[in-house]
Amino acid sequence: MVLQHTPVCAFGTPAPDFRLPGVDGRDWTRADCAGPRGLLVMFICNHCPYVKAIRPRLVEDVRVLQALGIGCVAISANDPADYPEDGFAPMAEVARRCGFTFPYLFDASQEVARAYGAVCTPDFFGYNAAFELQYRGRLDASGREPAAADARRELVEAMRQVADSGHGPAEQVPSMGCSIKWRAA
Repeated sequence: MVLQHTPVCAFGTPAPDFRLPGVDGRDWTRADCAGPRGLLVMFICNHCPYVKAIRPRLVEDVRVLQALGIGCVAISANDPADYPEDGFAPMAEVARRCGFTFPYLFDASQEVARAYGAVCTPDFFGYNAAFELQYRGRLDASGREPAAADARRELVEAMRQVADSGHGPAEQVPSMGCSIKWRAA
C-alpha cells in the first residue's frame, strides 16, 4: 500500500454529480445524499488500515453532522478484483456491522472517484449547501492507529463552520491513507 496525502482544498470547486448503487439496494445521487446545510462525500474502503482506525469515530461524527443538516455519503472505488475485501457484498457487511447511518456506495467504474479527484482512503470532501468545496482535510489526528479519545474533531469542527456560514476553515490538515486501488488501464 502506498501512503498518500490529500491536496490542499480548492475552495469553491463544484461537487460532481453521480448515480451509484448503495449497499442498501438502491441507487443514490448527489442530491439524494445532500442535506439542507451541506454534503460530506467520503471515499473509504473496507481493507485500508487508516479507514479501519477511524471507523468508530467516523460513525459517531457523521451522526453529529447529520444532526447539523449535513448529508453524508461514503463511496468505495477500489478495484475488488485485486482487493476482494472491498467488493460490494463485504461493503454491505461492514456497513451493517459498523452501524453506518449514511449511504455506502460502490463506484465500480471509478469515474466518480476520478471526477472528485480522490487520491486515498479516507479522503473527505466537504461542501456547502451550494455544492461548493469548503473542506478537504482529515477526520482527526488518527493514522494507522486511532487518535486519542480527546483528539480534536477537525472534520466536525470544519463542517459545523460550513453548516453555519457556508465557508470552511482557511487552515486544514490533509487527510492521509492508502492510495485508491485503480483498475489497470
